Amino acid sequence: MDLDTTPTLLVDRDILDRNLARMAESARARGLSLRPHAKTHKCVEIARRQLDAGARGLTVATVSEAEVFADAGFDDLFVAYPLWVDAARGARLRALAGRVRLTVGIDSETGARQLVEHAGTTIGVVIEIDSGHHRTGVMPEQTGTVAQAAHEAGLDVRGVFTFPGHSYAPDAPGSAAREEAGALATAAASLRAAGIEPSVISGGSSPTALLEVPTVATELRPGVYVFGDAQQLELGAVSETDIALTVLATVVSARDEIVVLDAGSKVLGADRAAWATGYGRILGEPEARITALSEHHATVQWPNPSTRPDLGQRLQVIPNHVCNAVNLADELITVSGGTVVERWKVAARGCNT
Repeated sequence: MDLDTTPTLLVDRDILDRNLARMAESARARGLSLRPHAKTHKCVEIARRQLDAGARGLTVATVSEAEVFADAGFDDLFVAYPLWVDAARGARLRALAGRVRLTVGIDSETGARQLVEHAGTTIGVVIEIDSGHHRTGVMPEQTGTVAQAAHEAGLDVRGVFTFPGHSYAPDAPGSAAREEAGALATAAASLRAAGIEPSVISGGSSPTALLEVPTVATELRPGVYVFGDAQQLELGAVSETDIALTVLATVVSARDEIVVLDAGSKVLGADRAAWATGYGRILGEPEARITALSEHHATVQWPNPSTRPDLGQRLQVIPNHVCNAVNLADELITVSGGTVVERWKVAARGCNT
């Protein structure tokens, strides 16, 4: 692999395309639309591949992400976040709504009124519900109340959405998917009771998206599935052969059972869930664990000193949370068969507003 420097982010294009095709086919087989979350890759080239594989549009987390993808020609965008809209953000939303089919999230009557005051009524909304993650969203049975207030304010209420984030725990994806399905059914019924027929019932996460749990959902919004990461490995949602993104890193120090790499928290990100066994994995070494991160150091506990890599050797690191690693990079180096083929810009890097 002809690369001059490390650390750098590598994307195996063949694995990426296989991941995209598998998720798209799973959604099609179940009669679900696929609207993948672009906050994972932030990359125009990958978003185009997702639409080519069958996705109907993109999900984003912020208005600035939506602006980047709108500039690149994507015309159906959902900001899956309960936006608090002030005058400045309202002006940006109005501009976006003039050139794409724009949908945004709300989870309160006050948020609906704020949206109308500063952005007008040309933007579609979906009501966020809490399906068990307990972060944002109204309780499912309260959906109709918020939707009715939004409708009376003049907004086009398109449906409901949720994120089953509590699926990110050992042995939790199955139960989280069932709780999500029940919450979406309750929310859709609450909307109908308020006289609003939902055209969008949206959910999904990468740990749950491939599970065939009966649901009233019409749409899936997974993000991490494009790359996989160490969290998904530990949850059993992917295998190592599904990992499309790694960080190429160099061994800079080694002794006994310790290896230190040149990819620290400023490259890998520092996320580590309470249940995670380390700060990342080493591709091809399932027992090795990253036990500590500094800004530019990754300390690896190596399982067998006799197989410990030499100074200067390059290893491929699987980040714990791939979304954070991508947001720290300027570009993704794509490879096929071990050969560098393209460099893709992380176009929406740092788009947090």
